[in-house]
Amino acid sequence: MAEVQMYVTPYCPYCVRAKALLQRKGVPFQEFNVEGDPEKRAWLAKATGMRTVPQIFIDGRSVGGCDDLHALDRAGELDRLLGRSPSSS
Repeated sequence: MAEVQMYVTPYCPYCVRAKALLQRKGVPFQEFNVEGDPEKRAWLAKATGMRTVPQIFIDGRSVGGCDDLHALDRAGELDRLLGRSPSSS
């Protein structure tokens, strides 16, 4: 299974939606709270080109935010990136 990392802030509704999708699919992920951490936020903006959360990485590759994650799932690409067959979700 692929390694999934998600950078979030508390009370972010998009973070909640992204986490819910991964949990529904049974995908374990590491969660990093970037609220109140300007250094981590600066790194995240530099790494992704985005200042919003969540920012999601699969095997070290930025795949974007909540809407991007859901789009990958609808297109059938999320399972492939996770190293799973569609039937295992």
